[in-house]
Amino acid sequence: MNIAAKPPLTIRLCGPRGFCAGVDRAIQIVVLALKSYGAPVYVRHEIVHNRYVVEGLEAKGAVFVEELDEIPAEHRAQPVVFSAHGVPKSVPEDAASRNLFYLDATCPLVSKVHKQAMRHNRLGRHVVLIGHAGHPEVIGTMGQLPEGSVSLIETIEDADAYAPADPDNLGYVTQTTLSVDDTAGVIARLHERFPNLTAPAADSICYATTNRQEVVKQAAPGCDLFIIVGAPNSSNSKRLVEVALRAGAKKSILVQRAAELDWDEIGAISTLGLSAGASAPEVIVNEIIEAFRARFDARVELAETVQETENFLVNRELRSIELTAADMAFVNG
Repeated sequence: MNIAAKPPLTIRLCGPRGFCAGVDRAIQIVVLALKSYGAPVYVRHEIVHNRYVVEGLEAKGAVFVEELDEIPAEHRAQPVVFSAHGVPKSVPEDAASRNLFYLDATCPLVSKVHKQAMRHNRLGRHVVLIGHAGHPEVIGTMGQLPEGSVSLIETIEDADAYAPADPDNLGYVTQTTLSVDDTAGVIARLHERFPNLTAPAADSICYATTNRQEVVKQAAPGCDLFIIVGAPNSSNSKRLVEVALRAGAKKSILVQRAAELDWDEIGAISTLGLSAGASAPEVIVNEIIEAFRARFDARVELAETVQETENFLVNRELRSIELTAADMAFVNG
């Protein structure tokens, strides 16, 4: 097919998109650990919620396990990395009891939520955690405090049904990857019911989640289709799909790779929105763009709201190891 025969397409490419500083740091920790200590480096759970990233790290020598007891005795001198989502306090305690050397890749903004929850608890408040049941970040946050110290609220309906023992002594925190608008509604309802509810010292939803949702809101009106690159178990990616639909996109889908695109279902479109969740690598965004260029006379225009400059340092043990562009080319291109 020659270019003249291809239908025109405008791709609204969102910025910021893709990796946030916490995800970038977590992947760097695994890569640097492999350079410093050699393979295998064990990782408890997916380092971030993206299969492409996990497979890329496996190819470099990372071994992913669900629990620490899966690490064979002969490899217990090798490092084990905890994922960016954070872990309950019981996990590093378990690692210490097994004499394992661990590197904690918990996102600093998730660690901040842990500290906020612990501060509420220290001041005698029962902690209300707004988040999604079963998400690793929620499990990690609840695991910072004694059992029974945290109540999980997912929806406005949950907020309506919540019956705390001491309604005047509550403090809330939130999962970092929630929908900003949905969370605001839940918080407002909780404040209506419990006027003395204490907010955290700083917003719990992270800057990257907020920024990615904001630019999708601005880019979505008039889009025939909005594609979010991300994994089905990625909370922040799924929220972006919802945000695009609410903001005016006719259709929005979550895609892990270009091979998943159903061209018959996509059909004739003239404006495509494109963004990526915080754990989706840029190489897949480029892969999606090239797939559309093969079928459309595509013009890319950048829809950008802010530029992110955040950078989180890796663990002290790894800071002397050089990290090159080639080391990260498997995700950055």
